[in-house]
Amino acid sequence: MMNKILSLPPVSEMMRESGLEPKKQFGQNFLFDLNLTGRIARSVPDIEKTTVIEVGPGPGGLTRALLIAGAKKVIAIEKDKTTNTILSQIIDASNGKLEVIFGDALKVKIENKTGYAICSNLPYNVGTELLIQWLQNIANGEKIKSLTLMFQKEVAERIVARVGDKQYGRLAVLANLIGDTKILFDVPNTAFVPRPRVQSAVVQIIPNAKKIKQIKDIKIIEKLTAKLFGHRRKMIRAIIKTDWEKFGLTGTERAEEIDEKKFLEIAYGIDVSLL
Repeated sequence: MMNKILSLPPVSEMMRESGLEPKKQFGQNFLFDLNLTGRIARSVPDIEKTTVIEVGPGPGGLTRALLIAGAKKVIAIEKDKTTNTILSQIIDASNGKLEVIFGDALKVKIENKTGYAICSNLPYNVGTELLIQWLQNIANGEKIKSLTLMFQKEVAERIVARVGDKQYGRLAVLANLIGDTKILFDVPNTAFVPRPRVQSAVVQIIPNAKKIKQIKDIKIIEKLTAKLFGHRRKMIRAIIKTDWEKFGLTGTERAEEIDEKKFLEIAYGIDVSLL
């Protein structure tokens, strides 16, 4: 199978032959650098034993890298049907290891009882929304083993931020309550076609069973973080009228001063009608 994938023409050549061009409405920025796609694919833990979900494969640069890295299976979800000409050629070369689903990744349901990993160069316009949905799914028991995702660097820094960092906010709270987060490496904008204005970075989130076990209802945490970070410059007592002392707080704190463990404590000790 690997020889068949390696014998395919370069992605750029396949795009020229098919007349495929990146589309703004899908937030497409294609990654052609083989060293980078290979590095991303090899970052997926236990890839040879794992089904990998890829969102927004486009012309299949990362898709090919995932197959070459030995993924047990790749399920690619793509909204742009004009990529079919190229993706069908990769399917033919994959010996049954690649499945392509044309649809909206926010609506597609993946049925996999043994668990799966997610690895994607995410479309800029839906990346954060997809991540929040996946974090919700993990909190609700879905077996997502790992997430290896490319974001704009600014978003990546918000995901891995800790209390005290200027990027710290609700995305960091949600991600770090559910898993262990880190930035694997930066990706220059010169690696993409078309070249975006911003730099990118690859983030990895490994769900942590001990952390997840403490989450009773992720929606309450979402409401709490949305309310407090929605007025991040205000003192928390000015946003929610409650007895903050029972949480070991004075009420003069701001959301950015509260770590994720304290947010968890507040979420399950506060009157939810206040949210």
